[in-house]
Amino acid sequence: MAHSGIDVLTMGSNFWRLLGGLWITIRIALVASIIGILLGSLLGILRTLPNRPLRVVLRLYLEFFRIVPTVVLLFLFYYILPKQFNLNLPANQVATLVFALWVAAEMSDIVRGALQSVSTHQREAGQAIGLNYWQLQRYVLIPQAWPLCLPATVNLLTRVVKTTSLLMLISVMDVINIGQQIIEANNKTAPNGVFWIYGIIFLFYFLINYPLSRWAKHLTQHQLEATHL
Repeated sequence: MAHSGIDVLTMGSNFWRLLGGLWITIRIALVASIIGILLGSLLGILRTLPNRPLRVVLRLYLEFFRIVPTVVLLFLFYYILPKQFNLNLPANQVATLVFALWVAAEMSDIVRGALQSVSTHQREAGQAIGLNYWQLQRYVLIPQAWPLCLPATVNLLTRVVKTTSLLMLISVMDVINIGQQIIEANNKTAPNGVFWIYGIIFLFYFLINYPLSRWAKHLTQHQLEATHL
């Protein structure tokens, strides 16, 4: 007997399975973002050091994660590298690692740009009172650069959440993978279920990303207003 499409959401535990997949998506994005922001902030500070070899290495790290598509990185870290080194890593851990390294690369450029945008007068004032490099970073540059990082950081978070849609390619049981399983299992009895399943997935992503997008826009507008004061 054929069912209406919306019945697929209420049949059995389908809706709760989708929520479980959503939690996996959020957890991977959240853990990767926290690790990536912390590591990227450190790398961003290191990129302002007067050490050319170090800056070149960190620049290459950034360009690698910018040039190579995320889907290729996922395949590389999940299928190729573990086979070469005889490792057996769970898909969730691989996904978290890849996203954390990607976020760290992008965050390093955000932090570097924010630090270098602080007025040279502030740097000179700190040096004039005898602050060393790390004291200058801690007491002068970072407090002023951090607000400049916020809009771009929030935008980065929305990109991370959206890019988690690729996790199904390495068999992570995220919300899209579970949604696809439900669609395939009910394809004959509820052929219109695909609309409702992907509709609810769209709603999940919208409810996560829209507030972040609005927050980033508000922060950007606030910065523009502060600049013109």
